[in-house]
Amino acid sequence: MQLALAHHPITDLRFCAPSQLDGTVLIVDPAELRRVVLQDESLLGVDFDIARPEERCRAGPIFDVIEPRAKAPGSGVDFPGILGAASTAGLGTTHVLTGAAISILAEISPDPTRSATGRVLEMSGAPAAASDYASLCHLLVIPHTKPGLSRPALEKAYRMAGLRAAVALARIALDQPSHPLHQFEPVGPALGGRKGLPRVAYVGQIFSRQRKPEVDEPILYGANTDGMLPIMLHPDEWLDGAIVPSLHSWFGGTETYFYQNHPIILDLYRRHHARQVNFVGTVATIAGSDNFDRERHCKAAANLVKWNLNADGAVLSKYGGGLPHADLAETARLLETMGIRTAVMVSDVSRDRRVESALLFNVPEVDAIVYNGGNGTQWELPKVDRVIAATPQFTELLAGPMIIDANNIVGVTNQQGASRMRSMVY
Repeated sequence: MQLALAHHPITDLRFCAPSQLDGTVLIVDPAELRRVVLQDESLLGVDFDIARPEERCRAGPIFDVIEPRAKAPGSGVDFPGILGAASTAGLGTTHVLTGAAISILAEISPDPTRSATGRVLEMSGAPAAASDYASLCHLLVIPHTKPGLSRPALEKAYRMAGLRAAVALARIALDQPSHPLHQFEPVGPALGGRKGLPRVAYVGQIFSRQRKPEVDEPILYGANTDGMLPIMLHPDEWLDGAIVPSLHSWFGGTETYFYQNHPIILDLYRRHHARQVNFVGTVATIAGSDNFDRERHCKAAANLVKWNLNADGAVLSKYGGGLPHADLAETARLLETMGIRTAVMVSDVSRDRRVESALLFNVPEVDAIVYNGGNGTQWELPKVDRVIAATPQFTELLAGPMIIDANNIVGVTNQQGASRMRSMVY
């Protein structure tokens, strides 16, 4: 398995017909894109808008952020199991519109007990400096759904609208020369020529059993993970559309863009290329709902790392709140007892902001812990020149001024490494 990414740098987006790539400017025909998105019978209509870096603009609530990508002809299926047959991701060439993003706006409030605004895209000021998403040119997709749909049906419609739009935009560049073409080096447990290098694996949670997935919820190759045991995946599968976030991804800061640019996997690839480590593979797992689930999943994941990947060390990250935190610690503890050194990535999502509330495990064997930020930072947002939202109520709510937590600015906090937040001791 070997994936190549054909990058097409994008510095601006414009609406006009026909759709084309003019140098680094992506020109989008809204009528053509509307036909693509409205394949879903759950939608009555869809609007589009553009948000640019450093513009005094605010948009929300953000359901998902997706990097526009499309497979080259003969290279496979875009988002296999979701938009097409469940073929293997991570093969051939994928065209990428680097610097662009598709951002989906929701008509519903995510979780009023946590935030009335949901996650907000802020393109200027201090919050923008803390989010990688503020440096992108965003095509905002605003779906309008039929009345009477259940919440899962609404969210599924948002997911499909975003993925279809992202692929359609990237296909504009298929016949254009790319610069550069990035090809990932081979990795795997049986790869030769790397004697003496530490063998390192990645164990990543992709769902938490704190909630039951919907029957038709696409997460892993279109499946909802119900009954799933840990599974080995090639790193390229993560990067190429095999995994998308849960429909209930408002909490935890995980977007499709994150998986497409997974920071842990990309850093392990970088160190693999520099011959600092031997990147032997990955394990995708889920967090259990009770002690039985936890014991089963943690042992199965640890066994795959030990006996199938034959790793010397492992990097672990979690998905969601307290239960995933415990699964993360137990998997790392099991690996340490097997002689595999671990590094775990944790975050503080305690509502009272007390250190004691954030300390969900204290395992002597797990002593390499990376803190990747929490929700202790707030910003006072001023009024901006433009507010983009799916409903008048959200437009009024987001107008500002207002105080907002870091967790509610999309791209600021992420429990799996895509965050600029760090702990500071004063």
